[in-house]
Amino acid sequence: MSMELGDFLRETQAEVRAQMNDGSPFAELVFSEVVMQHMSEIGMTFEPVVCHYQGVVGNANLRLSGYAMSDDADQLDMFVSLYEGVDVPTHVPDAETKKAVEQCLRFLGLCAEGRMAAKLDPSSDVHSLALTIREIYDGLEQVRVFVLTDRVAKAKSFKTREIGGKLVRLEVMDIERLHRHWSEGKPRDELVVDFAEVCGSPLPCVFVPGDTDEYDYALTAVPGEALRFLYERFGARLLEANVRSFLSVKGKGVNAGIQNTLRTAPSRFMAYNNGIVLVADEMRLDAAADGSPGIAWLKGMQIVNGGQTTASLFFAKRKFPETDLGRVRVPAKVIVMKVKDEAREEALVSDISRFANSQNAVRQSDLSANKPFHVDVERLSLTVYCPDGTGRWFYERAAGSYNTMLTREGTTPAKLKVLKDAIPPARKITKTDLAKYVCAWSVQPDVVSLGSQKCFERFMAGMTVAEGGPPPPAPNVASYKQMVAAAIVFKTTQKLVRPMFQAFQANVAAYTVSLVAHRLGERFDLDRVWDRQGVSPELLAQLGVWAREVNGVLHRTAAGKMVSEWAKKAECREAVIGATYSESAPGIPEIR
Repeated sequence: MSMELGDFLRETQAEVRAQMNDGSPFAELVFSEVVMQHMSEIGMTFEPVVCHYQGVVGNANLRLSGYAMSDDADQLDMFVSLYEGVDVPTHVPDAETKKAVEQCLRFLGLCAEGRMAAKLDPSSDVHSLALTIREIYDGLEQVRVFVLTDRVAKAKSFKTREIGGKLVRLEVMDIERLHRHWSEGKPRDELVVDFAEVCGSPLPCVFVPGDTDEYDYALTAVPGEALRFLYERFGARLLEANVRSFLSVKGKGVNAGIQNTLRTAPSRFMAYNNGIVLVADEMRLDAAADGSPGIAWLKGMQIVNGGQTTASLFFAKRKFPETDLGRVRVPAKVIVMKVKDEAREEALVSDISRFANSQNAVRQSDLSANKPFHVDVERLSLTVYCPDGTGRWFYERAAGSYNTMLTREGTTPAKLKVLKDAIPPARKITKTDLAKYVCAWSVQPDVVSLGSQKCFERFMAGMTVAEGGPPPPAPNVASYKQMVAAAIVFKTTQKLVRPMFQAFQANVAAYTVSLVAHRLGERFDLDRVWDRQGVSPELLAQLGVWAREVNGVLHRTAAGKMVSEWAKKAECREAVIGATYSESAPGIPEIR
């Protein structure tokens, strides 16, 4: 049973409102941030940056809510949001989402031509974005524009368009599509691949029924054209959320080699390539063309290994249209899950993925869910009550476990209400959130600015035990309360900073929290924050003063570079934390 769309919509609006200062006009920004962050967590996009822009150039309206760029700056996602604040599922006309797409595309087109920056105030955040887009545009492999909306759209995507010589995919992430991802906790449920339709007939295979209750198993060879088509149709959603398979062709030996084989010796591809590994929730067998058993369709198909191979087929054909994929076959191992228990399934997929991917990077946060540290924090979150004796914080060790808990325990409306009052979404902390709060409080705002996944990896690396060294101390009740208090300070700062600036609020928030920890350190009373489950009005005012100063220092020291990029560097941390700030006001109760 998953949450109904109506409930989900109300939940999302509650989350947006909880994050907003009362009466703030910035609901649309918060909504964009909530949705972009979620898309990033399930691996659909990169680390997102909220960047709000609305303007008229010539007689055209231009709009942007945020963007996300891959590490190698070869993939770019742009977001534009249509936020209505509705509490019941409401339709949004396609004409309206289409208009939002156009406004974002115009912005993108002007940036690509290098005509946008001149029209913008040089000190604005969007100015540095326009310069960056112009700079990276020619090298981009993939460009996508997403419309984010809290209403229900009929068309979830529009026809791919060409802007400045690049194909731009146009997608609508409406509340329905979001709900699908959110409630399933696994974005793979909506992928159904019918091989009879894609390849003309079922794929010949060797089927090995599993003698375990965990999975069945099949070996097959997938036509290169079919894989290319699937990547075009489903894009990154085909690639398991815990494997960053967007790796591009530049400078990566493997990919360059794959492309070379495709162009010069396509029929040898099967001999040279060691294939891909697919996981699926269901498989239907049917007779292939020659009468042998064949795979007719797969539901919930995911590529857990071989994302590079798949993406390379797609990009090779697009870059070199003469590439003949008709003669390419890709060996594939298909694992069909029989495990019905979500936690066990997640662990199994993550293990398969880890072992299959020992040669390339896997999303650390999904694989370290079972590290003792997280298990300890989860246990503490279940047993340590807030000072009022009824509320608790929720530590989401496994993706989606908060919703699973609501569904499992909130069996009646009354029980659900009690649960939600005790553990509202605002008191949920994910693994990547915790890493962010702890790193900011340990004065590593540059690490926080690297984005959720990388910050998490650094945080976990700080915990790995040196050979024969003492293990880090296990979290206890006192340190758990301190972590939550640091989370409260961070979340409060984030909420305060959001309406204050147009962009890079996330960087300002992280640096402001680090500044507080750095300047007040031992004198700061985290226990008081835990006891009151909040900060004093005096501290809030001080946070506001310092946030403005931090924002000024960040922009000044960035010297025209993009603040979000500058903020990731250790030199930035030294410059900003080492700058001069006003003294803290007298009478702040949290300062001992």
